[in-house]
Amino acid sequence: QLQLVESGGGLVQPGGSLRLACATSRPTLDYYSIGWFRQAPGKEREAVLCISSSNVEEYYLDSAKGRFTISRDNVKNTVYLQMNSLKPEDTGVYYCAADGDYGECARQTLVYDYWGQGTQVTVSS
Repeated sequence: QLQLVESGGGLVQPGGSLRLACATSRPTLDYYSIGWFRQAPGKEREAVLCISSSNVEEYYLDSAKGRFTISRDNVKNTVYLQMNSLKPEDTGVYYCAADGDYGECARQTLVYDYWGQGTQVTVSS
């Protein structure tokens, strides 16, 4: 069983930055694709971006391009989501998820076998 723990959320003003971290319980992170999702109040969970086991990045939100980046540190068993130029519409609970079957990225939540508990991001002045 792979456990994922997100951290780094919080309250930030518009235009600010946050770096979310997704830490895993196993030293085998490089076998998994890791996706970041978010869910705003009253809305469905949506895919933001993903990094595959071969470090190919896939963006699923046009609004994230140029502002968000994803990276992995296999030594620390952690995947990071760097978010810059944050906007109020980025507010939501951010989740990381892992797929170990194929190590490829996908936007569908059903593809991912393991999920973290989520971390709240609030962008407000």
